[in-house]
Amino acid sequence: MGKSKNQEYAEQYAQYAKEQMVKYGIPASVTLAQGILESANGQSQLARKENNHFGIKASATWLAQGGKYGVYTDDKPNEKFCAYDNVGESFEHHSKVLVDNKRYAQCFTLAPDDYKGWTEEIAKAGYASGSDYDKKLQQIIERNGLDKYDKEVMLQLQSEGKSTGQANAEMREPQPIVVDDKILVTEYSLPLKRDDFLFVTSPFGVREDPLDPSKKQLHSGMDIRCDKEILMATESNGKIVKVNHNGQTEAGKSVTVEYEREDQTKVQVTYAHLDSVTVKVGDTVKAGQQLGISGNTGTRTTGPHLHLEVKTIQADGSSRNVDPAAYLAEISQKGNIQIQALHNGTDLMAKFQTTEHGTQIDHTMTADDWMKKLLSSEDSGIGLGGSHDPIIDFAVTAFSSLMMLAVEIDKKSEEEKIDEISDAVDKKSIDLTSLLPNYKSCTLDINDKGETLIRATTGDKTVSHTLSSNELSRLSVVLNNNELTDESKRLRVAGIVNSVILIKFASQNFEQGMSQGQGQEESLKR
Repeated sequence: MGKSKNQEYAEQYAQYAKEQMVKYGIPASVTLAQGILESANGQSQLARKENNHFGIKASATWLAQGGKYGVYTDDKPNEKFCAYDNVGESFEHHSKVLVDNKRYAQCFTLAPDDYKGWTEEIAKAGYASGSDYDKKLQQIIERNGLDKYDKEVMLQLQSEGKSTGQANAEMREPQPIVVDDKILVTEYSLPLKRDDFLFVTSPFGVREDPLDPSKKQLHSGMDIRCDKEILMATESNGKIVKVNHNGQTEAGKSVTVEYEREDQTKVQVTYAHLDSVTVKVGDTVKAGQQLGISGNTGTRTTGPHLHLEVKTIQADGSSRNVDPAAYLAEISQKGNIQIQALHNGTDLMAKFQTTEHGTQIDHTMTADDWMKKLLSSEDSGIGLGGSHDPIIDFAVTAFSSLMMLAVEIDKKSEEEKIDEISDAVDKKSIDLTSLLPNYKSCTLDINDKGETLIRATTGDKTVSHTLSSNELSRLSVVLNNNELTDESKRLRVAGIVNSVILIKFASQNFEQGMSQGQGQEESLKR
């Protein structure tokens, strides 16, 4: 019996996949299965003409750096896809996409031969818009025995006394900065990898208790929006002084790093609500070294985030909590890190930083600028930017436009608008009750799959409806019509949403009636 096309592809490109496994710790079986699925066994036009075996589209960065591309119709017409000089470059770029994008951080906490875990995490992170992506990859691996390549790599490295993912591990270590051909050691890092800003959802200071809004509390740290991301040490020569693996405590799983100062004082930085911790008490860490993965553990958390807490300890042993923004500003200036910590459009580090002339830096934004920044940047940690799925693109467009319509109602102040935008983006939920006052509550939500849901409550009944592409398109047409006033847009949007809700309520009532009728019929039979 001859070999299948899947097997022929695997044999032809196995060496590429195995090399990537050695460098980055990505299972060779998973890389091959993705190549088989995405390139139709290397026979797709994109694979044959552009050597692109993984369907990778040309990003703005790729184009800005002069990367080659081909134009094809995929989700939309005339989309630009990366083009490579050879297939090996395609395999290397595929690995870099997984390594560099924080959405896939959880993958690298898995064993390099755990192909099931890898396929599930890759699918969960949204590599492909189709359903059952992980199941399709697993079927390809299992039907063709591709996991044998994982075993070959593991045995080879074991015999050499090495481990997989050495290149990826190096990327997690602090990278040297080269200035005028001189290498400067990186001694400082932010706790999360970001290109532009940290999205702070709750700063240091007095706030409403998130679990009981009727009470006030001192928030002793800073909450940063993130989910299943690599957390890093902020300085070199740090000592792990405390680790908690109990997710049922108030702060959940956590780790504390201590840094000594020349004046005999110490700084302790605590990372709380973690999904997992990858260091142990007594370890010495470098700036940029992985400490764990962010999560949502603990009894006092309302969603995925990092609670960052900073404490100073004096020589006499006395201690006090300090604003993490002040600490981040300190290490940013020492390490020349050009990243902001933004809360409601204002850089929290700015008040602790000055220019060379001694003047304070100001980075306050308007509500519109803040909304655009949150929705257009991956740094917000909300996972809505950079999608290639037209349905998700519709959802994001509708979400951003509806948000501005909603916050403009009741003539809110600029501060109130910004606060509402922050909350809506963080929760991926817009309160539309002001547009549809006949309902007790009405929201538009975007779930982790990128689906847009309308939830409405009237009296004791609640409905939830996932908007179709047609319904999203109708909303987008209204929202993007520049000839309409905001009031006209609100009325038309309210009409569209109201009709969707009424149809759902009618359908729900019909189904309940049918169910009750069947129950009565069964009773009569008995």
